[in-house]
Amino acid sequence: MAAIPLLRLSATANLSSRSPLLSDPFKLKRLPSRKWSTTTTTTTITRMSYNPTPATDRLISAVAYTLPFFNSLQYGRFLFLQYPTLGSLFDPLLPLLSLYRSIPYSSFVAFFALYLGVVRNPSFSRYVRFNSMQAVTLDVLLVLPLLLQRVFSPGRTGLGFKVTVWFYNVLFVFSVMCFLYSVVCCVLGKTPYLPFVADAAGRQI
Repeated sequence: MAAIPLLRLSATANLSSRSPLLSDPFKLKRLPSRKWSTTTTTTTITRMSYNPTPATDRLISAVAYTLPFFNSLQYGRFLFLQYPTLGSLFDPLLPLLSLYRSIPYSSFVAFFALYLGVVRNPSFSRYVRFNSMQAVTLDVLLVLPLLLQRVFSPGRTGLGFKVTVWFYNVLFVFSVMCFLYSVVCCVLGKTPYLPFVADAAGRQI
């Protein structure tokens, strides 16, 4: 009977020598823990916001600048007489200009139609309203020299006439450059800023 406990003790000793956990149950060796590395890949999607100006807004804005342009052609009379080839460049516009002049009070009708129908109409975008207001403001500035001429009436000779010719030429060149610059900007969907006009137009919007 004594041999059986001895066999049990020897078996327990053999197991404890083989397993470090059984040799000392209170002293557990820390097993190497497996580290799970989770790599989070963040994908950043950059969306290019491409929101161009609508074609209708660009068309209305470009057409609005024809009002001051048509009314400024009268300032080019002296340049057309001095340089006939320059006048031939505007020959394609004669049918359209004749139609515009055939309407009674065409400049006043176009002015109030543009101001009341577009500038003061909140259904149009700010882009259209600003360009229309800029065209209206430019048209008003181009009318002022005619009023001054009628008041002072410099005549057709002397220094006053030379000043009038020079002033007409400057106004014509300025108006043509403003028209070309504004139309190109409107076609490209950009906002034209005319000197002496943009600030006054922006305050009215």
